[in-house]
Amino acid sequence: MTALAQKPLPAHVPPELAMALPLFARKVTYDNPYEVLIPQMHADLPAVTYVTNIFPGDQPGWLLKNAEDVQAMLRDADNFTKNGMGKWAQNIGENWLVIPTEADPPVHTAYRKALNSHFAPQKMFAMKDQVRERARTLIDEFKDKGACDFIADFSEKFPVFIVLDLLGLPQDRMAEFLKWEKELLHSNDWEVRGNAVRCVKNYLMEEIEARRVAPRDDYISKILTFEVDGRPWNDDEVLGHCFNLYIGGLDTVTSLLGNIFAYLATHPDKQNELRANPSLIVLAVEEFLRAFAPVTAFRIATKVIEIQGQTIMPGDYVAFSTPVIGRDPAFYEDPQAIRFDRKAPHMSLGSGIHKCLGMHLARLELQIAVEEFVTTLPEFRVKDGFQIPYFAGNILHVPDLHLQWG
Repeated sequence: MTALAQKPLPAHVPPELAMALPLFARKVTYDNPYEVLIPQMHADLPAVTYVTNIFPGDQPGWLLKNAEDVQAMLRDADNFTKNGMGKWAQNIGENWLVIPTEADPPVHTAYRKALNSHFAPQKMFAMKDQVRERARTLIDEFKDKGACDFIADFSEKFPVFIVLDLLGLPQDRMAEFLKWEKELLHSNDWEVRGNAVRCVKNYLMEEIEARRVAPRDDYISKILTFEVDGRPWNDDEVLGHCFNLYIGGLDTVTSLLGNIFAYLATHPDKQNELRANPSLIVLAVEEFLRAFAPVTAFRIATKVIEIQGQTIMPGDYVAFSTPVIGRDPAFYEDPQAIRFDRKAPHMSLGSGIHKCLGMHLARLELQIAVEEFVTTLPEFRVKDGFQIPYFAGNILHVPDLHLQWG
């Protein structure tokens, strides 16, 4: 399952804990990682592993396998920082932060105070009809055809429509936005990632400047009115928050939807359980979030700290992989089973002070997508002869999914 590391190791890294892992190979596999790789990792790996390919560009970091250790880390802002964690600005020789994702207390607290009300449950619920209309419009285009290319026809477009609506950005540039997003989040080439960062930054700066000149009734215009510590947000903060919404809103829900619908298409009993009783969908989405979480995220150690007997040094990256911790057999009873009555807590949308700002919108999008599919379409399945690919990397997702029905 693993390959021993070849590069020289830091002195505090025991060689037996250092390895490259297939889950972060950034390659397509046709073995479902949730069913094959991840259970193997729980069976074989120690609680803390030094993974040489865990960060894009095959850079190293520590992987915490156990959900309890991850929970403790996410609640420990004193020993772990997110400052500059994604290396987005650094990659193009700049130093702005992704807001609030890369901010630490106390300024993080001030940012969230300004932001939380705009993403509160009641605000997101008010978008319900708009979100549902977007889903129905997309489904209407293929519901009578007996088949669809789920990723291209639905899951790539659906969350992007919503975020672009929110930000007041033009829907007709979606193809360009999706290209940048894939280069940002799925490339292992830092030059490709850097070029995409520049493209997104330059575009967002143009849109921000346009709102300064002529404010509109959209979220970017609202950001220009935000304050922190009694002053207006500066240019870097406004950019950093817009960038956060761009990378957060365009990809995670798409990846979750692909993972969820690959499961539903291969488990007609579960699909029909929801079709017969749509009231289960809210709880089902929480179970899907646990079981099909896609993202591996990071903290950076700020002090010498010990986890499960292993010394972590300042500057070390420490990873929590939501696909891995969502299947932790020490934390969840029979984690491979998908049970809509489980009601188990999960960390797929984060935990602690950095819990996902857009979590209520993400839940709404997932719930409506599942509901509209199972109430509009008959039982759907994977297209005859199609083999589901999984992209193993920092965002574990299904890049292509062909469905049919009737």
